[in-house]
Parts: sequence; structure tokens; C-alpha cells
Amino acid sequence: MGDTEMDIKYLFVLMAGIVISVAAIVVFVLSRRKKEKYNGGLRSYGMAFIKDNEYLKKRKRLYKAISTGVFVTLVLAFLSCMVLASRPHTETEVNEKQYARDIILCLDISTSVDDLNNSLIDELINTVRNLKGERFGIVIFNTSPVLVSPLTDDYEFIIEQLEGIKQGLEVRKKYAETWITPWESDSYYWLSFISDGTLIGNEERGSSLVGDGLAGAVYSFSDSQADSDREKLVIYTTDNDVYGDEIVPLTDAAQLCKKRNVVVFGIGTKFMESADKAEMKSAVESTGGRFYLEEESGTFEQIVQDIHNRSVNMLDGDSYVVDTDKPFAAFVLLVVVLMLYFGTSRILRK
Repeated sequence: MGDTEMDIKYLFVLMAGIVISVAAIVVFVLSRRKKEKYNGGLRSYGMAFIKDNEYLKKRKRLYKAISTGVFVTLVLAFLSCMVLASRPHTETEVNEKQYARDIILCLDISTSVDDLNNSLIDELINTVRNLKGERFGIVIFNTSPVLVSPLTDDYEFIIEQLEGIKQGLEVRKKYAETWITPWESDSYYWLSFISDGTLIGNEERGSSLVGDGLAGAVYSFSDSQADSDREKLVIYTTDNDVYGDEIVPLTDAAQLCKKRNVVVFGIGTKFMESADKAEMKSAVESTGGRFYLEEESGTFEQIVQDIHNRSVNMLDGDSYVVDTDKPFAAFVLLVVVLMLYFGTSRILRK
């Protein structure tokens, strides 16, 4: 944001107001100095006595003082109006810096990770609203990875997708407790939202293929040379409990991340096995990222802080000038002098 200085938009209006005010003051002063002369007519007896009367002299001085006050308030009111008409304002040049950062949310959508995903999405919705220039994408996986949203800075769209995933998780939890298949159209839609595409080849290949999921997230980043200066991050949730044959094991997926300069922030579930935890921690940290556990307090806040603490390039956003009117001081002065004018005028009439 550039420097801000007060300026007058219509300076000629203010100058005209000053000239008129000065002219009015000159006329007023000259009229006060003008002595009354006898121009004929009947002379009144005892005028000398009246002019020398102390009480009348005092009243005359008071009258002149109050009438002068009335005139001054009128001049100040006029000048205040001229200031308002000349539009005092500030011009501020704004250059919105944006983070050159791409973030993919990669969710293991198998049922054993539902609680972690549910709590994470609540936090992510608030975080996405405060992004500035980052592009955000979403990949979910079970047997196969599915790109829910490509990288975009349309944050409202991202929030809609996150809310859709959350709705699907809640429907699945509800029907898992009752063991009833959801036939209602809304429930079936939201359940399909988190499962369609993720179970392709499930009977042959199995489920929770965590390495394939991470690899799918890596390949969702742009390879364009224009995006080479953007930092690439993955927020990755899983319990690393593989049931089946992965095309890309987790360690190979981590090496792929390292090769493509993708940093992974991994969150494991609180019930994951020690061996699964150790493998995931090693894989995540080999990319330059960090491993967290769901049970640790403030996990998500720590992830956000760690992401912000990373050095990142800043891109120049749109530059524009903000023109802000500043009428407050002149308006307050106008109100005050008008109150004084009506007050002194009332005294003068008495």
C-alpha cells in the first residue's frame, strides 16, 4: 500500500470561497469604521447625553461584539460549505501482494479416517476464506485417486467442495451406525460425492492405497514453466493402513514429491499402528515437510503456522488507487458554527 496524503479535488472552488470570504470581511470592517454624518432633518435634543451614557455604551459594545460573532459564524459556515464542495480526499495506491503457493488437500476417504477428515475440513473452510493468492485443489482417494477440484483461487468453489465432502462424511457416519442403505436422493447423492471414482478396481486391487493417493496429488500440480516459482504443498491425511496392492508405494510417492519439489504435511490418525506411523513419518519428512498426529492438541493450527513460516515468493497483484473522501472535519466545523450562529442570532434579537 502506497503513501496517503490529503488533497483537494476541486481547488478552484475552495479558492473562490476564500476570495469571497475575504471580500465580505473587508466590506464588514469598512462598514464598521464608517462614521455616521448628519444629513439634515430634525435634530433630537439630548443626543450628547445619550451617547455619553455608560449603560448605553456598554449595550452598544455588546451589540457590536455579538453582531460581529454572527458575521464570523456566517463566514466560517460559508467556508465550511466551500471546503465540502471542493471535496477533500486521499488517494492511496494499493498493490495487493499474493502468495506464490499451490496447496493440494489429499484425503484418504476410507472410513477409518472419517473422524480426522471431518475435523480437518471444519478448520480448512475457515482457512480457505483467508487465503491471498494461493491456489487450492482437492484430491480424495481410496482405491483410486479422484481430483475433486483442480488448483484454483476460486475460494468459494473450494469451500463448496469441502462442504460437500463433509456432508458425505456425515451421511456415511449416520448410515454406518444404523446399517441401513441410504435410498433418499439427497443422502445417496452426498454418499456418492465422496465415493464415486475412488473405488474403481476395488475388488481386484483393494483399498486405502495411500501411495497411489499421494502420487495422484503430486500429478495434480502444474508442470508449466510459468508456475515454476510457485511453492507446492500437500496436506495429506491417512492412517497408512494399506489393504491391497499399490501401483506406487508410499516411499516411492515420497521420492516423487521430492523430485518435483512438493513438500508434504502429513496427518495420521490417533489409532494408527506404530509401524504405519513410523513409515508415514519417514516418508513425509523426506519431502521436507512435517508429520502430525490427530490426537495432538492444536494440530491443524500448527500446520497452518508451519506453512506460513515457510519462505515463499510473493507475486504482485492488481494495482489500483483508492479515492477516499474526507469530509468529516469540515462537516463538524459546519455543524459547530451553525449552532453558534443560531445561538448568537437569538441573543442579538433579545
